[in-house]
Amino acid sequence: MSKLSRRNFMKSTMAAGAAMALLSPNSRVRGANNDLRFAVVGTGGQGGGHIKNFNGKKGVRVVALCDADEARVKKQARDFEKKYGQKVKTYIDVRELLEDKSIDAITSATPNHWHSLITIWACQAGKDVYIEKPVSHNIWEGRKMIEAARKYDRIVQTGTQKRSDPGLMEVFDYIQKGNLGAIKWSRGFCYKARFEGTNGIVNGTNGPNPVPESVDYNLWCGPAEMEPLRREKLHYKWHWVWNTGNGDLGNQGIHEMDLARWALGDPPKLPPRVLSFGGRFRVNDAGETANTQIVFLDYKPAPLIFEVRGLPRKKGETSMDNFRGTRVGIVVQCEDGYFMGGGGGGWTYDNNGKKLKQFKGEGGGSHHQNFIDAVRSHKVSDLNADIEKGHISSALCHMGNISYRLGKKMSVSDIKNAIGNADLMDSFERMHEHLKVNEVDLEKEPITMGPMLTMDPRKEKFVGEYSDWANMYVKRNYREPFVVPDRV
Repeated sequence: MSKLSRRNFMKSTMAAGAAMALLSPNSRVRGANNDLRFAVVGTGGQGGGHIKNFNGKKGVRVVALCDADEARVKKQARDFEKKYGQKVKTYIDVRELLEDKSIDAITSATPNHWHSLITIWACQAGKDVYIEKPVSHNIWEGRKMIEAARKYDRIVQTGTQKRSDPGLMEVFDYIQKGNLGAIKWSRGFCYKARFEGTNGIVNGTNGPNPVPESVDYNLWCGPAEMEPLRREKLHYKWHWVWNTGNGDLGNQGIHEMDLARWALGDPPKLPPRVLSFGGRFRVNDAGETANTQIVFLDYKPAPLIFEVRGLPRKKGETSMDNFRGTRVGIVVQCEDGYFMGGGGGGWTYDNNGKKLKQFKGEGGGSHHQNFIDAVRSHKVSDLNADIEKGHISSALCHMGNISYRLGKKMSVSDIKNAIGNADLMDSFERMHEHLKVNEVDLEKEPITMGPMLTMDPRKEKFVGEYSDWANMYVKRNYREPFVVPDRV
């Protein structure tokens, strides 16, 4: 394992990054036959997908794998050799991997709390980056990633692959041209099973659990607090713990949040206000994030409303609710009709629900190729999901979670009195009914109602009432030596 100190590593990578910025993209070191040499960081389920999606592309070779879990990375390396007939280098510490000047780009499928620092370090080391969603663990980190990408002239793609779906490109252009009239609201939905028997349950204990022997827990925690493991499984369940994850808003939900913002015309800044409410109902586990949540993002002239549901359609069933036919997708309501769909496209409808026009897509399967093409052209404009787009959409999720985390338990009647928007009230009343059929006793498990927070979109900080508390969540405390720098 590398014994590099943060100071020495940062010194060497910044020097390398500055030197790389002076070179033309075509002068960089390439492998045989001008192949692009990729490394995959994080070798779990999503990382395995990266290996498949990149190594199979023409002119691309995955040459290295990295994971703080030695058992995982070694298994992936064995599987890789068996499948492709080639050996790959393996690393436990990403800092050692980034010292390899023959690697052109990295892809990262690490937990959320690592996304920003890995991207910044890779940019400083002269690597292009494909970073999974959400791009950051908090709002401040995303802006630092943009700064690093621009300073070191790197191509950084966000893993919101639906941005490369031609059907969605077509329909959002269609909507923006006014074919359905003015937009009234854009809604995103993440109705995804997170109850008993699914991967949403975080089984916990009264005392700390042993960390798997194959895991370097110091490296795995990285920028996050090195807390005792209080759940039975280290991997994946980190999504439902604030120290490392962002709940389903930042897991599945970020995809649909991104589409809902795209449908509004891709506002380049954060909205001026946010409000969120919900709770973690009926699971009685060690998880912390909401499994039922509504977020109101006050874009003008049309708001973005997001709904998360992890419980089934009703207690005792396994099927999930839907809204106008979608469980995981978006609905964009306009004056003269609406669009319903998601990855793979969708349909426009009139206001009576009659189908008007189909927009066929393929789910964004060309997204990885889009990154490869942009790495070769070295043009940010060629990217379908540049880091700046990823930052804004990820920050919308963070804004919602911040309002929720500042909330207090309230009665149904008090929440209704506090809601001053008809569209938001519609979401609340449907959520209320959903909780009732799941037999949630809201007197014993009240809904958490967050405050309406005011955002300064230019500074990306909260202002006004509750801002002192809210801004504590805009940036986290970092653990040496895994510190996201103020100056990248």
